[in-house]
Amino acid sequence: MGTSALGVTGEILCTTFFADAGCEGASSCDTPRMAVIALPDLNVLPPEELRALILAQHQQLLSTEDKLTATQEQLLSREREIEHLKLLLVKLHRMQFGRKSEKLQRQIEQLELRLEELESNRSEKESTPAKSVPVIASPAAAAIAKPVRRALPDHLPRQTHTHEPKETVCPQCQGELRKLGEDVAEVLEYVPASFRVIRHVRTKLSCRKCDCIVQAEAPSRPIERGMAGPGLLAHVLVSKYCDHQPLYRQSEIYARQGVELERSTMADWVGASSWLLEPLVEALRRYVTGAGKLHADDTPVPVLAPGQGKTKTGRLWTYVRDDRPAGDTAAPAVWFAYSPDRKGEHPAQHLKMFRGTLQADAYAGFNQLYEDGRIQQACCWAHVRRHFYDLEQAHSSPVAREALQRIGALYGIEEPIRGRPPDERRAVRREQAKPLVDSLRQWFEGALSKLSRKSETTVAIRYALSRWDALTSYIEDGHIEIDNNAAERSLRGVALGRKNYLFAGSDAGGERAAVIYSLIGSAKLNGLDPEAYLREVLTRIADHPINRIEELLPWNLAASVLPELAA
Repeated sequence: MGTSALGVTGEILCTTFFADAGCEGASSCDTPRMAVIALPDLNVLPPEELRALILAQHQQLLSTEDKLTATQEQLLSREREIEHLKLLLVKLHRMQFGRKSEKLQRQIEQLELRLEELESNRSEKESTPAKSVPVIASPAAAAIAKPVRRALPDHLPRQTHTHEPKETVCPQCQGELRKLGEDVAEVLEYVPASFRVIRHVRTKLSCRKCDCIVQAEAPSRPIERGMAGPGLLAHVLVSKYCDHQPLYRQSEIYARQGVELERSTMADWVGASSWLLEPLVEALRRYVTGAGKLHADDTPVPVLAPGQGKTKTGRLWTYVRDDRPAGDTAAPAVWFAYSPDRKGEHPAQHLKMFRGTLQADAYAGFNQLYEDGRIQQACCWAHVRRHFYDLEQAHSSPVAREALQRIGALYGIEEPIRGRPPDERRAVRREQAKPLVDSLRQWFEGALSKLSRKSETTVAIRYALSRWDALTSYIEDGHIEIDNNAAERSLRGVALGRKNYLFAGSDAGGERAAVIYSLIGSAKLNGLDPEAYLREVLTRIADHPINRIEELLPWNLAASVLPELAA
């Protein structure tokens, strides 16, 4: 037995011995005890001393009550702090590991994983030769066992491999064989992306009489005297900003294919391409801010601070024009803008020409936009719902659970009227949503009277009530959406890229990223393959008239070029 163990055992034995023996002299076994004061004989105590005794006891009780009250306050404060920290942990876990959404993403992923496992097990069993006698399944069971295989897309190029029989004559009678028919089976194959060198040969012709030389003009290139073609430039841009592959990783991938492309070379291509595309993005900005309603949001992005070796926090702002849910046929589009900080002067500058409704969160920097009435505020019910979702996940709060159910009922009204004209949407909302909204407000106000002013649930309710007019404006305007999810969806790609690499090496890098994100995001909103779209733009833009730059916007280009732009 070790020394420490012996010491502990000895201390226990010593304590037990002295306790049994009634020892009070050993300091090692002394324990603090509450002092017990014996009462005097009250029958012989004079009235004055009895009165003094009662007063002393009363003062002692008051002092004890004060201490208990202070202790209870400390306990309540600690409980509130614990609840607050739990809520923060839930939020941080969701921000780190999941999308900022009320969908039960973890359960969905588990179900998808389970489904994938079951299907893999089924395929493994089908591929393994049966050892027992096969059982003939009914047609219904066979239909359930395996899904119907979809035909391979017609637009994919085909390579035909013809397999002729090795027999040249009939193997039975040696007679002549003639073609009876053929069986065709198609297999989907993947051919890795490959590089190719395009040689531009310009023939020179000279006159036999006067020695005049004629030659075709050199075709223009996206980057003057650059070796990268438009397809390669588009691939580098989409790989970085859409597929979230930083340039150094791309360099490693290309090296495996035998092509050495330095990261610095590709960085030059990114800078030159974004400069070339700036006029097109300016036309996109004019189109987006010319709408009568916009969705706006922003997200932090890490940027390398020059000369400090540290990162600072810039902001990427998104402005989305998308009125398809209200039955509008105008093309959707998104415009991104970068700023080195989050001051309110930046959205004010971005939207200086905008007139209409702005759907955004409760960022205080937007408040100055609403002061002159030029822009009307519409808040987001998804932000309200998110507060209660966090509370329900952290504490299983019944108040939060009921709030989620009530807000969910409002969302249920929106599903059938998505894509309907504004007047129809407004009529349905007035009839069905307005009574629910009025009831929800009364319930919020009633719940406040029963909750602590410092509780997280109170904060969530006050967040909603303080923005009530902006939250309910969608009922009277069929153009407005119930939430700002259109803007949040546009930022998902930025969030994914932010996890993979340092976002920008400088503020100029943030501005370049905003250019490319604007075109990629707008191409996606219009159902185009971003890489095919950028390839077509970079092929044309060097020779395209600047006064007709709008012709290269995604929806205009899609109507005039090959169908391969479709995603």
